[in-house]
Amino acid sequence: MESISDKKKAIFESTLELIKEHGFHGAPMSLVAKNAGVAAGTIYHYFESKEQLICELYTYNRSRVVEIVNMAMKEGSSYKENFFKIWSNLYEFYVQKPNVFIFFEQFVNSPYNADKYPNHFRGQLYNFFVEGIKNGQIKAVKPEILLALTLGSINSTAKLNLFGNIPLDKTDLQQIVEILWHGIAMR
Repeated sequence: MESISDKKKAIFESTLELIKEHGFHGAPMSLVAKNAGVAAGTIYHYFESKEQLICELYTYNRSRVVEIVNMAMKEGSSYKENFFKIWSNLYEFYVQKPNVFIFFEQFVNSPYNADKYPNHFRGQLYNFFVEGIKNGQIKAVKPEILLALTLGSINSTAKLNLFGNIPLDKTDLQQIVEILWHGIAMR
């Protein structure tokens, strides 16, 4: 992932916080700048509009998720081990970064997602599922369905932890990913 300036990162973090607290409409550029500790003009140095800021924020955080998936796939590990690691790492990321999780939830259903970001269902995780199907590790269903099942279980589990006041320990998390694995695995 490319490095971004400290000011741009502060703007991103400010935007995430304000969106979590007030939604997209409650996060005007002036408040984002103030909350980030930058001059109002500075924000326009990086972003021409709020729409550009929101879309770049999505791209930035999506690249963080891609990096997590890439780091979870270890050479020499079994397909199943990589699947478990991907699931666990994404879950931990969302629980540790609830602002990102909330942003994704809002972005996907917002007018800012006008193009419906078709690449959301492409990339390394998609390729991981295609590989698993080809190698007979997982059932031959559309990779998009496997993505929806996997990401849906991660999102739902993160919601339980973040908003449901349901404590989940390592055993609970292991059971969840085991159930999912048994549903998609060939063996």
